[in-house]
Amino acid sequence: KSVARKAISDEKKIRQAKTLDSFVNFAAKLGIGADNTFSQSSYGFNPVTRIRTLLEWIHRGSWVGGVAIDIIAEDMTREGVEFEGEIDPDDAEKMHRTAKKLNIWQAMRDTVAWSRLYGGCIAVMLIDGQEPSTPLRLETISKGQFKGLLVLDRWMVEPSLSNLVTEYGPHLGLPKFYTVTADAPALPRMKIHYSRCIRLEGIRLPYWQRLMENLWGISVLERVYDRMVAFDSATTGAAQLVNKAYIRTYKVEGLREAIAMGGPAMEGIAEYTNVMRKLQGIEGISLMDAADEFEGTVHNAFAGLSDALVQFGQQLSGALRIPLVRMFGQSPSGFSTGDTDLRNYYDGVKQQQV
Repeated sequence: KSVARKAISDEKKIRQAKTLDSFVNFAAKLGIGADNTFSQSSYGFNPVTRIRTLLEWIHRGSWVGGVAIDIIAEDMTREGVEFEGEIDPDDAEKMHRTAKKLNIWQAMRDTVAWSRLYGGCIAVMLIDGQEPSTPLRLETISKGQFKGLLVLDRWMVEPSLSNLVTEYGPHLGLPKFYTVTADAPALPRMKIHYSRCIRLEGIRLPYWQRLMENLWGISVLERVYDRMVAFDSATTGAAQLVNKAYIRTYKVEGLREAIAMGGPAMEGIAEYTNVMRKLQGIEGISLMDAADEFEGTVHNAFAGLSDALVQFGQQLSGALRIPLVRMFGQSPSGFSTGDTDLRNYYDGVKQQQV
C-alpha cells in the first residue's frame, strides 16, 4: 500500500509540475513565450499555387523559377528507360524508336514539369478506337492503337471529387474521372477514366490540405517563393548599386537662384558642368570657381554583398534539393569538386522516378 501511495503521489507531483518543451528565460526574455519580438513570429498562408498566372509569370520571367521547374523534369526523362530481364536487343531498339516517334519522353518531361509548376498534371494514354471514360484493359489494345500521351495540367481538367476510386490500391481515394475543360487543346469536355491517366503531383499534401486543393498537390514554387523574392531582390539591388558606386557632388554657390531665374543663368550652369564633365578624366583637370566645392563619394554598400548573395543562393539550392553546381552552373569553391553533391542529387532523382 505504501508503494502504491508513493506512486500516486509522484504522479500527482508530475502533473502539477510546470514543464517546458523549449528553452525559455523569462528574466532575460529569451525564447518563445517570454514576451519578446521572437514570440510574435508565426507562419502565414500564401497559397500562390492557386494563382495560375503568377506561377506562369515566374516560370517565364525568372530564370531561377524556370530552373526550379525544368531541371528536375529534364534530368528525370532525358535518358529514357532501361529494359530489364531477357529481351531481344532488336525489340528494345524498336521500342526506343517508337517512343521517340510518339514523343513519349517529351510528354513525360512536360508532365513532370507542369506537375511541379501547378501542383498537379496528368498524361492521358491515347488509345485509338476506345472510349476514354471506360477502364483501361491492356488485353484489348492491339498493335498500332497506342498513339502517345496527351499532357493536361490541373487547370485543364476537373476531377470528380464526389466520385472517388473505391478499389483497393494506390489510387484509392483519388478522383475516378477527369473531365477535360472546354478550352483545353484537345479532347474538350471528354470524360477520362483514371486508369488511362498517369497522375503526378508537385508537393504532396496531407489529407485536409489536399481537399482544399481539389485533391491535387501544391507547386514547388510555393515553399520557396519568399526565398526567390529575397534572391532576386538582392541581385537586382546589387546591379543597381553599380550605377551608384561612385557619386560626385558639385556645390555651386547661388544654384537655387539660377534655377529659379532660368534663361541664360540656367543655360550657363548647364554648359559649365558639361564642359567639366568632358575635361574630367585620368589626365584631365576639373575647372571650378573658387567658391564652389566638389566632392566624390565611393559607395561602401558592396562590403559583404557577395557573401549575402551566396547565402541566398544556398537557401534556394537547399529548398529545391538541387546542388549549387547543377542549379547555378558554377564550379564549387575550395577543395570540393561537386561530384559528391551531384551523385547525391542524381540518386534523389532516381528515387523520384520509382
